[in-house]
Amino acid sequence: METTASTKWGFDPTHTEISFRVKHLMITNVKGFFKAYEGTVETQGDDFSTAKINFSVRIDSIETGEPNRDAHLKSGDFFDAENYPVMQFVSEKLDKVADDEYVLNGNLTIRGVTHPIRLKAEYGGLVKDPWGNTKAGFTLSGKLNRKDFGLVWNVALETGGVLVGEEVNINCDIELAKLA
Repeated sequence: METTASTKWGFDPTHTEISFRVKHLMITNVKGFFKAYEGTVETQGDDFSTAKINFSVRIDSIETGEPNRDAHLKSGDFFDAENYPVMQFVSEKLDKVADDEYVLNGNLTIRGVTHPIRLKAEYGGLVKDPWGNTKAGFTLSGKLNRKDFGLVWNVALETGGVLVGEEVNINCDIELAKLA
């Protein structure tokens, strides 16, 4: 029986974006990004259904476009970056559901609390760039409840509801580069 060689992939930082959205005042969304991250993806050949993913995000790299909000998100009220500097994702399996659609199952750890998470993964394809590098693209999307991870700070509004929504929408545009 012939085994396919293991392929290692790295995240292309100039073409990858890790973002989230959460309700503010129950009427609009605030979007944020994590600018510092690292990870590895390992597949059998170019078969992403075999992918093993280990990905971490530096909490202190959060950017929402408002420095005071960023500082509050890094504080003990939310992520507590001083005591929990890294958010970690480790894949369990990537199920192929159509030619370009997958479901990514894994475990997400925030503030030392780990929960399973399912993300929709849209496969953009596999190409060689003009310099001969093999690239693969994915768009990941999903939701989580921030309270499940101990991010419980909030303020009740006079009119009902709360300042910050519990549901967090995740959207990641990922470009992987095959490593030599």
